[in-house]
Amino acid sequence: MAKPPISAAAHTVGLRVREFRADAGLSQEELAERAGVHWTFVSQVERGLRNINLHNLLKFAAGLDVNPARLVDGLRPPLVEEQRA
Repeated sequence: MAKPPISAAAHTVGLRVREFRADAGLSQEELAERAGVHWTFVSQVERGLRNINLHNLLKFAAGLDVNPARLVDGLRPPLVEEQRA
């Protein structure tokens, strides 16, 4: 059984990364190389399993050749109940 995303925000960032990656015709491995991260990290981010920090967000945006704001636009912090889970 697959693990659920750690938050709605992490899930949304992951979906956006996956969408931009697919639109660019990149594999997870290719994005990982461009961003300077391991491909398993790309996979975990895309599934919303990792809380991506600012530096990695910027690396992903650079690797995808998109403005970092496009990855986080409109997101809200997790609810208090979500943070305790």
